[in-house]
Amino acid sequence: MKKLLLSFLLALVTGTSAFAVVDPNKYDAVNDIKIKNVWLLDRAHAGDAFISLDACNAKARTAVMCDGVVYVARSEAKAIITGNDTISAAVIYRFDAKTGEQLPTLDVTYNGGYVANTLGVNNIGVDNFGHLWVAPYTSELASKMPLYSLNPETGELTLIAEFDKGDVLARTDYVDVIGDITREEAPCNVMTPGHSVATIYGWHCDQGGSRWEGFFEGDTYLDILDFYPETVTSWGIAPYARFIVDAENEESRYDGALFYVDGFTTMPALYDNTGTLIESFENVPTDLWPLVGTNGVAEFTLDGRNFIVYSIAQYEGYNEATESWRACQANICELGEGMSLEGMTKYWQIPADRLGDVSDSGTRIHCFNVEYATEDDSEVVYLFDYKCYNGMGVYKIGKNLSDDVLKGDVNGDGRVNVSDVSTLINMILGMTAMDEARADVNGDGRVNVSDVSALINIILGIA
Repeated sequence: MKKLLLSFLLALVTGTSAFAVVDPNKYDAVNDIKIKNVWLLDRAHAGDAFISLDACNAKARTAVMCDGVVYVARSEAKAIITGNDTISAAVIYRFDAKTGEQLPTLDVTYNGGYVANTLGVNNIGVDNFGHLWVAPYTSELASKMPLYSLNPETGELTLIAEFDKGDVLARTDYVDVIGDITREEAPCNVMTPGHSVATIYGWHCDQGGSRWEGFFEGDTYLDILDFYPETVTSWGIAPYARFIVDAENEESRYDGALFYVDGFTTMPALYDNTGTLIESFENVPTDLWPLVGTNGVAEFTLDGRNFIVYSIAQYEGYNEATESWRACQANICELGEGMSLEGMTKYWQIPADRLGDVSDSGTRIHCFNVEYATEDDSEVVYLFDYKCYNGMGVYKIGKNLSDDVLKGDVNGDGRVNVSDVSTLINMILGMTAMDEARADVNGDGRVNVSDVSALINIILGIA
């Protein structure tokens, strides 16, 4: 009877939409700062709910959280018949950043037509004023790299600029932007490192301006000489750059004078705009070192402290010796004195047991970004975490996070609805890791089909 009831309820809630779940791992407070998962939609915890998504694809390489919505950019996603030809058009998948619930998908268009070039929306991001942008992959034969703004309601692209690479041509994969792409409220800087070379490209436009110049003292590219590890002489596959906001100086806040580069063969290293290596993982304890081969790094501030989040591994899997995972995860650390990598303190590894550990065929990138909020007169940070083909999620970080569990909120999204039934059934069937505090809906000390009945009664208003 119990199996029949479970089968019926599972059929009832399966297939309507993808359901996010809650990270079942426990994370201790560090220096009075707590972290709490809002939702996960990934291989390791959500299972089929993520794998069945069209967003689970190696060409859905990058994603970003902006104004309460998650945007996942997928190139070559949709077959469109035009005359006698069929093209593969790009789309933007959208998810509610509060719940992980999927929202309507956007077709990506430009000048009234679909975007169907190779990896046409390889990179999606947001500037410091909430404007979304996308950029394509460019080959080593392309002399220019275009950057577009994205209308978040329609999917329409508007060309910001076609940036000249200059005399040295290299493939580019991933882009970063600092400032305001409209140049209305701040200047704008754009940067992308070359693939399997030691060349980085950059461009600058003044606030209120329309003329783009080379970022490196007027030059559009710069050759980097120093890397970490020191034996490396160039970046490898699909390197990634990340500008640092100068939070201490209003006038130079978005100048991008410092930036990280994480380059497959290297660990994240901090450079200035002369190409000088400012800081690396050389003096960081080895247990905090990321494995090379994965690219992704970001910074944020909270409670007057400076933090770094960086990708630590791709798909190395479970280490029996250390009894820990090294796969599609990130470290969150407080930076040392003077915002240095040396002396930084590890707070958490998220998720403690990975988003997944399945190869995405070499995209390398691991995306992070944050949004700030004030809740109960206390500052909180929402951290978005995305790894192509393995999953995504949102974590909430702050000093005064509530530990209360809403009765029936099995997936931890702050609401009680049919998605909690799906999560609870998956827990009982062993398809999702058990969070007993949330799963024991009726409070009898056991988790079984009676908790499903209790949960349905809560949703129907019977209990």
